[in-house]
Amino acid sequence: MTRTTIRQALSQETPLITPLAHDALSARLIELAGFKAFAVGGSALLAARHAYPDIGLIGLTDMVEGIRDLAAASSLPFLADADDGYGDVKSVARTVRAYEAIGVGGMLFEDQDRDRKQQRAEKAAAVADEAVIEGKLRAALEARNNPDTFIIGRTDAYGPLGLDAAMRRAERFLALGVDGVFVAGLRTEDDYRKVGAAFKGSYISAAMFEGGDTPWLSPSDLGSMGFTQVSFPASVLMRSVSAMRDGLAALRRHADGVDRLEPMSNGASVRATIDAAVDLEGWRAIERR
Repeated sequence: MTRTTIRQALSQETPLITPLAHDALSARLIELAGFKAFAVGGSALLAARHAYPDIGLIGLTDMVEGIRDLAAASSLPFLADADDGYGDVKSVARTVRAYEAIGVGGMLFEDQDRDRKQQRAEKAAAVADEAVIEGKLRAALEARNNPDTFIIGRTDAYGPLGLDAAMRRAERFLALGVDGVFVAGLRTEDDYRKVGAAFKGSYISAAMFEGGDTPWLSPSDLGSMGFTQVSFPASVLMRSVSAMRDGLAALRRHADGVDRLEPMSNGASVRATIDAAVDLEGWRAIERR
């Protein structure tokens, strides 16, 4: 499989829009929908694969096993959460090598305190000392074998320390030579404008969450502010869960004789989409040959 790089994807689309894939099928569907790249987040992957919350319950091996399935399903370049590197600087180096080996094109290392880890950055309770996260980022930069692998420094300092402290950390990350920064947990449109203005010209990530109290800004607006990549960490998973929840509730009422469940009016087109996503015709072609 030939996979382009994050830099190549950025040359095709800026800001680069990256929905989060949570399993192989969603990764394939993201590619079929015409996106140039995708991302893999711990929260969505752990929810789909293990029904776990993203509060520090898993390690590198769990993430590699899950990401490998997604990587095999799509030729798109993709970014993946690397949490805090799953340990000290040695573990960070191991993470970089393991991620590169399965095709990860960019990885985000964060400073949130693993022992008090929260699922949402704006709820972060504590962050590691600056020296700790900076050492980890240096280790990540040193460990990569492919110069096209993006090393992104993520700071969750906004919640516990405030915006100014978070931006100072991002500045220090860039000074170390990382390829980009992500100031996570921003709560207002003004926050986004400040971060975009401060780091315009650098690779800056933004994340748009649904179902919370954070801003919902358009990709074009974020691009104008200076952001080069925009992730949608919950949009695909939330829509999938909504459809499954409502569909199962309707099926339960049907089984109980409360309401009659009518077949889907667009069932044929959905089935065709599934067949395309699993490349049914490609496998049948092998049989015919």
